[in-house]
Amino acid sequence: MSTERRLHLPGIAYGGDYNPEQWPEEVWAEDMRLMREAGVTMVSVGIFSWALLEPADGVHDFSRTDRVLDLLHHNGIAADLATPTAAPPAWFFKAHPEALPVDQDGRTLSYGSRQTFCPSSPAYRKASLRIAKALAERYADHPAVAMWHVHNEYGCHNPACYCDTSAGSFRGWLRTKYGDDLDALNHAWGTAFWSQWYYSWDEILPPRATAAPANPTHLLDWRRFCSDELLSLCTAETEVLRRAAPHLPATTNFMVLRTFDALDYWRWAPEVDILSNDHYLMSDDPEPEIDIALNGDLMRSLAGRRPWLLMEHSTGAVNWQPVNRAKNPGEMRRNALAHVAHGADGILFFQWRAAKAGAEQWHSAMLPHAGTDSRVWQDVVRLGADLRALAEVRDSTQTSRVAIVWDWDARWALELPSQPSGELRFQDLVRDWYTPLWRAGIGVDFVRPDEPGLDRYRLVLVPSLYLVDDTGAARLAAFVERGGTLAVGFHSGAVDENCHVRLGGYPGAFREILGVRGDEPFPLLPGHWAGLVGQVPQGATADLWTEHLRLAGAEAVATYADGPLTGVPAITRHTYRSGTAWYVATHPDPATLAAVLGHICQEAGVRPEHEVPDGVEVVRRRGTDADYLFLIDHAGHGARIPAEGVELLTGTPVVGSVTVPEGGVAVVREPRPAHRGE
Repeated sequence: MSTERRLHLPGIAYGGDYNPEQWPEEVWAEDMRLMREAGVTMVSVGIFSWALLEPADGVHDFSRTDRVLDLLHHNGIAADLATPTAAPPAWFFKAHPEALPVDQDGRTLSYGSRQTFCPSSPAYRKASLRIAKALAERYADHPAVAMWHVHNEYGCHNPACYCDTSAGSFRGWLRTKYGDDLDALNHAWGTAFWSQWYYSWDEILPPRATAAPANPTHLLDWRRFCSDELLSLCTAETEVLRRAAPHLPATTNFMVLRTFDALDYWRWAPEVDILSNDHYLMSDDPEPEIDIALNGDLMRSLAGRRPWLLMEHSTGAVNWQPVNRAKNPGEMRRNALAHVAHGADGILFFQWRAAKAGAEQWHSAMLPHAGTDSRVWQDVVRLGADLRALAEVRDSTQTSRVAIVWDWDARWALELPSQPSGELRFQDLVRDWYTPLWRAGIGVDFVRPDEPGLDRYRLVLVPSLYLVDDTGAARLAAFVERGGTLAVGFHSGAVDENCHVRLGGYPGAFREILGVRGDEPFPLLPGHWAGLVGQVPQGATADLWTEHLRLAGAEAVATYADGPLTGVPAITRHTYRSGTAWYVATHPDPATLAAVLGHICQEAGVRPEHEVPDGVEVVRRRGTDADYLFLIDHAGHGARIPAEGVELLTGTPVVGSVTVPEGGVAVVREPRPAHRGE
């Protein structure tokens, strides 16, 4: 990102989606007054306003947006101005019914919602670039506009379209990938199986509904194509905006959260000036604070040294889950400040004013249906004051000595049909390993498998990497050779980038560095367990997965205590060249996994950021002149934590220790010892 494309706002941005078109114009003045009261500094504008901006083909009406932007500027509030391309108008689909998406079963979906377009539609691309160009040329120099907001949540509702237009685009993508060599595609896809050999590019279709399971490499390439196709729309719009306003940064809101996996954000991140994310809690998650931390660390890792913004989260309940749980008192504040702790330099919500009509009328907002006489509004005003007090934290970062490997290709491949177990979920497996580190206060970065800079870490964890190419496998092996500590989870390294099984025994690409050889998976049925004995807690168990494994240089740390694999290694340790490689060939219970990972961390010389009691989250951000210690009490008991410096939320000097209120947050600006972070 060029230095010219930075968000030129002081402190930590605060605000939300602002949809004044949904309200009478006389309400706008009240909006401005209350935004100032809450400390709002930036709002996203125009995200779903295409039908009003372009009421007919090629006919534009910017009068409402003119007034809104002028009003925001007059009140000192910046605009994150959106291209409204996530919701094309009805007139567009009447003129171009071929642009409607088609599902896997061949049904054409109707308009009347949002993202009801085919990502490969030439008509949609032309119309979206035209409205983006008109907006950019009109508002490039408007003093309220601080940033462009490209589209909204790409792929949220239309991650794939199976129409004939998409089929043609898919074939074009495949021809580029395989160098126009059909034999290369047939080899990569293994099409000799089930008589799937292709003799012409025109024979290749999207993976539409079939009578039996589809070809796994076909499915994987389709996922890659769909991510790239949406990325091409994003980059095309961004280029239009940059031509008109080269000084303004552009963002598009990612969806790095538990329930979304459609896009490979490692590929998307370099194309965006300022990364932003939408993150929502799931009502059935008993510890949503772990999900916030994990996905915040992933966003920070995607951004690298650049800032990232929380573009959307909720003040309370959402509207799209089976039961939409309201947030408990203090929970919204903890959520928001946890995002800041994990690197966010902006905190925004969906949305500013709760809608009285439409599909999201029961979604919470900064200004709820009840108005200012509400707990939510009081919390919103308090959070604005908190963020002003934390202004100096902006642009600070985090230094981690542990990395977790994360890969969307591996995630997609693991969850394809016809696996040894259909119970494996990439996100869950990664969270299982992340959680003990989070509880221990150990900071984590996320990295690609082929990350070239692994030597800056003492420990690299690979909870789940079913698919890995030769480059990724070699980089991880080289890390161990040079003295690093690596821990690998079960069913990793099993296939290459084409989903071809790596022959010769499991875990495939990692056999040599792990010093083991497996010859048969023994996945466990739901509700079934295996006991573990050895250097593990008494009563240790494992579920989900076991495998028949023998040692080939490694030592057994734990073995199975019962069942068909009694005595077979379950957890191993191998000294490889100058480093150490661990293999966790099963899915231990949480206490056992925490004990194993704790031992591995200790052996690797990894220490917690700060000693804190259970239930208190600890994160340290590093600034130019000071460190910032975030302490968040999720347990609701309060705590007294050793610290020195100044508590920023209250402005209170800290001598010896700081008090974290029950269910509250403390942020301490610390003097930085010369050795910290080493």
